[in-house]
Amino acid sequence: MKYSGWPEPGELVVGDVDEIADFGVFVDLDEYEDKRGLCHISEVASGWIKNVRDHVREGQTVVAKVLEVDESSNQIDLSIKDVNEHQRKETIQDWKNAQKADNWMEIALGEDVDDDRYTAVANALLVEYESLYDAFEAAAISGDEALEAVDVDDDTVDAIVTAARNNVSVPYVDVTGYVDLESAAPDGVDDVRDALAAAEGNGEIPDGVELDIGYVGSPEYRIKVRAPNYKTAESQLEAAAERARESIEAAGGAGEFHRERREDDE
Repeated sequence: MKYSGWPEPGELVVGDVDEIADFGVFVDLDEYEDKRGLCHISEVASGWIKNVRDHVREGQTVVAKVLEVDESSNQIDLSIKDVNEHQRKETIQDWKNAQKADNWMEIALGEDVDDDRYTAVANALLVEYESLYDAFEAAAISGDEALEAVDVDDDTVDAIVTAARNNVSVPYVDVTGYVDLESAAPDGVDDVRDALAAAEGNGEIPDGVELDIGYVGSPEYRIKVRAPNYKTAESQLEAAAERARESIEAAGGAGEFHRERREDDE
């Protein structure tokens, strides 16, 4: 998605060198619709420049700093030399991330999504996250929980989470489920404690997987799993819940696994 407005002075922008002249370089701004900037020869590189083509070439992707913007004359003055290497790398990475996020949005909402819907969903995500990329990364890691505060409908949440988990590479993912454990036996507290120990795997959790169990409110317990990928996290969550259920039922109690907190616990 490209911005329809204008860049601000001091902003770092990404663009492609469109034309090279003796007096400078014209740059098409990749992040803005129908916007083209001019980098004067004195702003291409430090020191005296004999030939601009020694420093840039047509089609090259560059990062430039916006010096001035004159909307009335449709002019944007740029500087390439005012961007250091760290800024260049960081801006390029952010730009690449934005392109990825734009692609993920189309996957989630459909390639034929109209601009109004795209903008509405994007703005809702940006209320909670600094960028669309951050929103999709959070959705890949934490699923529906990452989008609880985002003002979109449940179908859109499901679509975003599915697109994120199928396309976003993250170092780990978190999944959460709940298990109800009840025992009417005189030593029922011990039965529940044994069931929770069984859920924790008795030290047999695979390497790279973290499992945490917390008390929510009788008889409900939260199981949270962190794993290198969604498939592993889901399988370990279900296995932990099953171990707890089998343990409590073997002691004459009852156990039930569910994905959402009970309404009366909210």
